[in-house]
Amino acid sequence: MTYLRKGNRDLIKEINRNLVLNLIKSRGPVSRTEIARLSGLSPATISGISADFITAGLVHEMGEGESTGGRRPVLLRLNQQAGFVVGVKLMEHAVTSALTDLDANVLHHRVTPLEHARDFSAVLEAIVRAIEMTIEESEVDWARVLGIGIGMAGVIRGEAGLCHYSPFFGWRDVKVAEPIEAHFALPVYIDNDVNTLTIAEQWFGYGHGVDDFVVVTVGRGIGAGIVVNGQFYRGALGGAGEFGHITLAREGPLCDCGKRGCLEALASDPAVLRMVRERITTGEETALAGVGALTLKDVICAAESGDQVAREALAYSGRWLGVGVANLVNILNPQLVIVAGEGVQAGEYRFEAMREAIQIHTFDGLAEELKIVIEPSGDETWARGAASLVLGEIFKHPLYRNERIDLVASMA
Repeated sequence: MTYLRKGNRDLIKEINRNLVLNLIKSRGPVSRTEIARLSGLSPATISGISADFITAGLVHEMGEGESTGGRRPVLLRLNQQAGFVVGVKLMEHAVTSALTDLDANVLHHRVTPLEHARDFSAVLEAIVRAIEMTIEESEVDWARVLGIGIGMAGVIRGEAGLCHYSPFFGWRDVKVAEPIEAHFALPVYIDNDVNTLTIAEQWFGYGHGVDDFVVVTVGRGIGAGIVVNGQFYRGALGGAGEFGHITLAREGPLCDCGKRGCLEALASDPAVLRMVRERITTGEETALAGVGALTLKDVICAAESGDQVAREALAYSGRWLGVGVANLVNILNPQLVIVAGEGVQAGEYRFEAMREAIQIHTFDGLAEELKIVIEPSGDETWARGAASLVLGEIFKHPLYRNERIDLVASMA
């Protein structure tokens, strides 16, 4: 469900303020005259709104622009540190948290181990501790923290603040946001972790200004975030984007989900390790045969040293990933595919094969204008994505904004 608010005079003012704020954010430093030209609003309206923003400390005046015949215009820019947001990435064995400014710049981040915590009360305690430590270590004023965003794997019903299903913790229908919101007295937003990364791309990354794009993540698992006609797509239950569980090989390897032949069982990082171990078991010669607790980094190092088994395992995973991406392209016809996640570190040993498979399996013509971006993303990037849940609400059009957080309206 998308929030859609009824119109009135106050809402029109709010829409105008939101328009001006987003123009200052995206075009700044920018003059009032240029804002009036781009927005279609009157100079008087722009002057009034910008004065409110400056008084509130949300916007700064900085320097002067080039003259077009009269006085040199004063330029406006967003005060990135007018407020702060906390992003939390909940992982199987750790909580990564980050504090960002209003432009999604990470100012501080930390990793809090979960050890063997699995029940919700223990994990909740770790999340709260991570948030408190992040804010305290960053030394920002608590009063300037606007909200908290949380990203985690699984089927998430964000508007209810609910984790419908978590594959890592085994949770079902757990209210994650509510106790955190009560503890901090701040709005808390929760979503699937791949969705949060996609929202970050839409607002602050390669997807900014792109109407149709997909973010594919590869690492321990495989997922996808989907933007169609400029709108983020979650599906009926919030489960859209379980890309790793499309079936590509009916009699393929067993997936962690209990089914066979999922893309995740063929192309994820654990799938690469499984393939290497299988080759070792058959007696094939490889430098990896003597490695105990095998990791993807071991496989990449071996591939860089010319190890054929390592190179073939990475290429095999890349080909299956490419087949999966080709299916997405055939269904959605995006302008852009961003590949992110921990598995990106495998580089061209994986992605050359992926690109070849995309070209082979994509319907004629659909790949001609397709742009593919490979973007490394570590724990900090995931936490920044979670923070973008809150930032997205702050800058969202008022008709669709969740009314729990409304920075622009507070400037009235």
